[in-house]
Amino acid sequence: MRKLKLMGLLAAMTVTLGGQVLAAAPQSPPPVPPQLMPAVLTPAAATATIFGATRAGSRIVAVGEHGVVLLSDDNGRHFRQAKSVPVRAMLTSVSFVDAQRGWAVGHAGVILHTGDGGETWTLQRSDTSADQPLFSVLFSDSNHGFAVGLWSLLLQTEDGGNTWRQRELPLPPGGTKADRNLFRLFAAPDGKLFVAAEQGLVLRSTDQGKSWHYLETGYKGSLWAGVAVPDGAVYVAGMRGTVYRSSDGGDTWRQVPSGTHSGLTDLVATPGGVVGVGMEGASIRSHDAGDMAVSVRPDHADLTAVVEAADGKLIDFSSRGPLPPR
Repeated sequence: MRKLKLMGLLAAMTVTLGGQVLAAAPQSPPPVPPQLMPAVLTPAAATATIFGATRAGSRIVAVGEHGVVLLSDDNGRHFRQAKSVPVRAMLTSVSFVDAQRGWAVGHAGVILHTGDGGETWTLQRSDTSADQPLFSVLFSDSNHGFAVGLWSLLLQTEDGGNTWRQRELPLPPGGTKADRNLFRLFAAPDGKLFVAAEQGLVLRSTDQGKSWHYLETGYKGSLWAGVAVPDGAVYVAGMRGTVYRSSDGGDTWRQVPSGTHSGLTDLVATPGGVVGVGMEGASIRSHDAGDMAVSVRPDHADLTAVVEAADGKLIDFSSRGPLPPR
């Protein structure tokens, strides 16, 4: 990732020469970093790589590279680009609390907000002083939300994103500083919060994010996805087709055979069970109390996200945009 540094505005200067005070020439504002320039409206948006997707009421909202935001109002059969997005940064995750209000995060530390179902977006936060992208965002209501990212970056808001503050995390097991990459925020029906992270770790909060504790699954690779289901089970998934399941809120974990060695990028809870997608066209579905059945798309498209549409069909997203409903 290219590292950008946001320069401050230059103040007017004076120079003393021979007893005279000479006013310096007016300074031009620093150039806007490319990542913080508005996204381009283009017919090619529907083929952009998508990294995160969710529902906003019955609408599907997906986010991806170059600040692309795609919207569908017909259960994923057709997508169109959002009217206005203020950044070209890669967007990685999106969360809505109702049909209108949502947030998206991504590289350059950007946090975007929409109040009209994703049609237009405003920039709430950015930070190009550090190469520290955000990977996931989750709001529980219109005021309270979290965002997580590289090197244990955890941000919290209690005013709908108008202000964000960084939360300090405890040291990970065997670590000397909190520097683990945090990949996916998700919540359980009972209010517990989880973060799937690298080195097989899962963070859990039982007090609405006031404190966090590490859970060790027994895995040593990265966990990129997670979901909690109504019966209380929690699933996490990641590299090499790895899936772990906990039936006690994360206290203990068991590995679930997924039937694939392809990296798994997203999990979603549906009435029919947990569904996951991943690289090389892999798709998994839970059955028999958590075990998985696997299928592979004939085109082996790399799948990056999955959403259940309002009509119950599944919409896969990929490195070449949204795919037809299944």
